[in-house]
Amino acid sequence: MRGTLLYSSVLVALAEAQQLYLTTTGYTERLQCTQPAASPEYSFRPFSYTLNETVRYATSVPAPTTTQTYAAPYSEAVKHLTTPPATTTWGSWLPGQTDIPATDTDDPYGQAAWSSLWELADIKNYTTTGLYSTTASPTPVPSSELVLPPRNYFGPTDCYNFPDDFVFGVAGSAAQVEGAVGLEGRSPTIQENLATIDQPKNYVTNENYYLYKQDIQRLAAMGVKYYSFSIPWTRILPFVVPGSPVNEQGIKHYDDLINTILDAGMQPVVTLIHFDSPWLFVSSDNFSATPDFGNANGGYHNETFVDSFVNYAKIVLTHYADRVPVWFTFNEPFLYSFNFTGANNVVHAHAQVYHFYKDELKATGKIGIKFNDNFGVPRDPTNSSDIAAANRFQEIQLGLYANPIFLGKQYPDSVLETLPGAKPLSEDELSYISNTSDFFGIDPYTATVVSEPPETFTDCAANHTTANTLFPYCVVQETKTIHDWSIGYRSHSYVYITPTYLREYLNYLYNTFRKPVLVSEFGFPVYKENEKEELSDQLFDTPRSIYYMSFMSEILKAIHEDGVHVMGALAWSWADNWEFGDYTQQFGLQVVNRTTQERFFKKSLFDLVDFVGARMGS
Repeated sequence: MRGTLLYSSVLVALAEAQQLYLTTTGYTERLQCTQPAASPEYSFRPFSYTLNETVRYATSVPAPTTTQTYAAPYSEAVKHLTTPPATTTWGSWLPGQTDIPATDTDDPYGQAAWSSLWELADIKNYTTTGLYSTTASPTPVPSSELVLPPRNYFGPTDCYNFPDDFVFGVAGSAAQVEGAVGLEGRSPTIQENLATIDQPKNYVTNENYYLYKQDIQRLAAMGVKYYSFSIPWTRILPFVVPGSPVNEQGIKHYDDLINTILDAGMQPVVTLIHFDSPWLFVSSDNFSATPDFGNANGGYHNETFVDSFVNYAKIVLTHYADRVPVWFTFNEPFLYSFNFTGANNVVHAHAQVYHFYKDELKATGKIGIKFNDNFGVPRDPTNSSDIAAANRFQEIQLGLYANPIFLGKQYPDSVLETLPGAKPLSEDELSYISNTSDFFGIDPYTATVVSEPPETFTDCAANHTTANTLFPYCVVQETKTIHDWSIGYRSHSYVYITPTYLREYLNYLYNTFRKPVLVSEFGFPVYKENEKEELSDQLFDTPRSIYYMSFMSEILKAIHEDGVHVMGALAWSWADNWEFGDYTQQFGLQVVNRTTQERFFKKSLFDLVDFVGARMGS
């Protein structure tokens, strides 16, 4: 008990200084026996096979008995839109189509104008569509697929439970699982031209756009409670800007998806934009076939971005806020607003959407924003320069948004002194933006070892040319500790298994930004899993199970031993998906056959759901 209390006290004290460093004891201290070992006595005895396998099945989510609402239905909420948009439908953009060209060339939002978006975007290698063209009816999940796999020999030894309101589920995003990119009125996004000519594209992926009913049924059968997904802006508003018509097919699709989730006994979590900025925002002159990706930054810097995004968000919220308990405005905006103008636009747009949701719709669900940031830990915790580097690393990625949104504080000095064009927010802006997130969403896949740069922070910040590979962080990032050990067990990508650093990170976030923390993504692509020839070898993914079990165990410790309010955790991803031009990094909890679109449960999904299920309740 004394050790636990001391540990917690140290964490709280360090959190206030925004400098957290974790030490752990060795295994020997945890293996002390209460009784001295007796000398063994050897003897012969009759042998029989006794290790009979106990068959256990996944427990499905129970059917709902009531439906909770969080806002007025669309028929009432629509009055909060200044001018309710018109709705219409468009056709599909198919590879090598020979349809008669549209003749409504005088209509700025007609079929001809919609088709021209795809022509001008000049999507490369668009030669493939999927197996499905209509929504597939679900089939029951056979009980044979729900038999739990053998347990891992070693596992968590905690005795804690998750709070009753803990949000646990799985996540995915439209661009990475839906496919059907040119079908049913959707217009182009940055993702269709993101991958190089020889990389896989997002034209088909998991065909979740037509297979969502089956996907939801499979997850419900496994006992998953929350399903996090994103709604593509261009599926709802193909022409993006305020005043343009709404795609009726898109509205009906996500209406049915949400109802399907609820009917299965699950709960929806919705992200408004997840790396699929409309093509109109990332093209050089809004209608160019050659966008400047070096400066596009997802289009967040566009002068019309804020008004357009807020308009899109209002349309989505008025339609679905009554049934969705948790919303994210932006996913990991730092990766797509890699300049000050873009980041500043995100902060303002987010705040406007929050106020619309809370002040106008009077919605009672939760709405927030989610960030990327592999926790920056100092290479040498006794070196003040490395500590400063770690703090700077957090400020550049998180403080840029979180200071004003959560604390009503100015942008960090490190941001104002580093990003070209950066300028402080006014007092009125800070007052409006402050406290506009109900939780702190974070995607803490792993940790990063950080140290001071060869030059000073100031010199690095002043050198923002492409030759400066450290800009804008202006710190050295590594994956090895000061003793030259890897920070953890390595995956197929940048992710390392770093559970103790996760606990430290949760302490940092909660004590710094003073809001419940929602782990909105975390996952682990097993090394060369895609190269395993036997399906059974891919399914028995022990390293991924270890990742999830250790991370969830540390979340429990953060809750119960450190007093950190962790609101929930959403595993990435519910199935192997399109990782932005790559299928080799398999983050999924299910294998997907790319030829047949069949899904197969991995061991890690059973282990993760079983772990949480056994620890829910007081």
